[in-house]
Amino acid sequence: MNKSKNRYSDLTLQASQLLETCSTVIQIPISWADMNAAQHVSNAVYFRYFEDARVDFFEQINFSQRDEETGIGIVLASISCKFKIPLVYPDTLSIGTKISSMQEDRFIMHHLVVSHKYQKLAAQGEALIVTYDYKKGAKIAMPQSLIQKIG
Repeated sequence: MNKSKNRYSDLTLQASQLLETCSTVIQIPISWADMNAAQHVSNAVYFRYFEDARVDFFEQINFSQRDEETGIGIVLASISCKFKIPLVYPDTLSIGTKISSMQEDRFIMHHLVVSHKYQKLAAQGEALIVTYDYKKGAKIAMPQSLIQKIG
């Protein structure tokens, strides 16, 4: 993306640039139900945001997270979040996703959560995804088709 242009009309150029390195970006409005008793988005909800972004990423590359015929798929092995600022309703979030590294049977997926209200990074997530053979019940080497789609 040309650094002088902003793809996200309601984000400042600086906030938009945080998402430039991401392969996919989704927008999610914060729901009132996402809030907790402390009047900010519950920490657990960020993991749902990451899941929505992760699912979108795999849909964009046309990869079934679990192929019923072959039994080959992926498993979320671990996930973490660094909270930067508290989020509150109402707000819209842009959540960017990218793959940072791949190994024989796994890859690291990163998520950036950008607040439209505050125009800054609100959270960063990191997920370890393992390729898995559901029929055998064991991890396996990444299929070549997935490697090519992730690129």
